[in-house]
Amino acid sequence: MLNRFYIEEHVKNALKEDISFEDITTDNLTGENDKLNCILNTREDGIFCGKEVFETVFKLLSDDVEIKFYVKDGDTIKKGDKLAELSGPARAILTGERTALNYIQRMSGIATTSRKYQEAISGYNVRMVDTRKNTPNFRIFEKYAVKTGCGYVHRFNLSDCAMIKDNHVKFAGSITKAVEKLRKSISHAHKIEVECDTLEQVKEAITCGADIIMLDNMSIDTMKEAVTIINHQAIVEASGRVNMDTLKEIASTGVDIISSSAIVAKAPTLDLGLD
Repeated sequence: MLNRFYIEEHVKNALKEDISFEDITTDNLTGENDKLNCILNTREDGIFCGKEVFETVFKLLSDDVEIKFYVKDGDTIKKGDKLAELSGPARAILTGERTALNYIQRMSGIATTSRKYQEAISGYNVRMVDTRKNTPNFRIFEKYAVKTGCGYVHRFNLSDCAMIKDNHVKFAGSITKAVEKLRKSISHAHKIEVECDTLEQVKEAITCGADIIMLDNMSIDTMKEAVTIINHQAIVEASGRVNMDTLKEIASTGVDIISSSAIVAKAPTLDLGLD
């Protein structure tokens, strides 16, 4: 679940950015007592996400806006479905419309894409996971949307898990030295992941006790061999060249995790409208 205080803070900043000190169109064309009734609908199929964020936009603008939802986060929606009814002060609804839609269109698009990827590998014991390729200051909503779509979340930020990449190895001198140095410094609660491009690196990562081994941009045959070498001694993650065309073949190699930025960074917005 998203924390209410975080939602409110984020939405306030979004409204400040959009409104500044007034909505010159709405404020000059509507009166304080004008009322408006409207319907939130979907113009395409997908997974809905962002109910509480949508509500917060209007509640911050006016306590008198009433919203009745017919769906909840994670529900499958079909083109033409009525998702919610809104009624209340016209100024609040018209001023908040675009900001509210921006949140749920983006979040629903990510949830929809995540569901497609996870369902594509439903026959395998493997998780579809996101990456840190997120929109700055929007990460918490994007990762929430991934979970809403039945995908899974990788580390939330740089403090969650130690991930050793090729540049880190260059500074440390080797994978082994990097892992040993990190073990002395980080909490017992943190895992260490090592990015590997070759089978030789995979073997070294196992030997020095890496918790997670990422198979980066490996061929299918090399991945299969790597999974055999690792033999459940570490969590195996596949990354690189992941798309709907390659997904099942990667899942068939026996990896535990498939990570891809595509479920967030390349997710289209879902076409939702307020009429």
